[in-house]
Amino acid sequence: MAADETAADPSADELLASCARMVPGLQQTFGGICEVVLHDYRRTDRSVIAVAGQVTGREVGSPMSRIGLSMLRRGDDADDDLNYVTRLPDGRVVKSSTLLIRTAAGRVVGALCVNLDVTELRGFRQILADLAGTGDEGEPLRSTTFSPEPDAVIQEALADAETRLGRPLTRLTVAERTEVFRRLERTGVFQLRRTVPFVAERLGLSRASVYNYLARVRAEDAPEN
Repeated sequence: MAADETAADPSADELLASCARMVPGLQQTFGGICEVVLHDYRRTDRSVIAVAGQVTGREVGSPMSRIGLSMLRRGDDADDDLNYVTRLPDGRVVKSSTLLIRTAAGRVVGALCVNLDVTELRGFRQILADLAGTGDEGEPLRSTTFSPEPDAVIQEALADAETRLGRPLTRLTVAERTEVFRRLERTGVFQLRRTVPFVAERLGLSRASVYNYLARVRAEDAPEN
């Protein structure tokens, strides 16, 4: 989904404006455990254009998370992501749904996200499971950062790559560095404007080298005609 194409679609602004009017009402329906966030996918570094409630701490002008960037990377072929569970850096557990907003032509221009802080509810479930003697192993949780600053989203992606490799990002072989770029590209994080200089600094590379690695992994991952 090209930003210049969606920006030229006059229906996109009307769609997002209509959704923005629904944000406060949706949030009040679920109460204090709920946060509703509206994203304009045409502006990744400041995609949040409306928010009600306080769960992830975001505000108008905040960037997309890695989950949103990953959906954006799939373009118009992306699907709604419903009822997924994440763990925030402070340990709270959030159940979310991301509903894509499309123009009449099917072009994705934004997303409406509903986040529910279910930390205490999960605690009650565990108590009931213990009382019933059934136990509760629980499902694996995604971990993600929601931040008003794009740098935090980029830092999270780099920290995840470093953890997976088990080595500092400044001490990688060419093959390992290529794999880092492949992982970063697949998360969609390079859609944020500050990613290239940020990655160059963290990996001890020039910006030209970053672009070279990025071009290489994009060429290798490009579908064959």
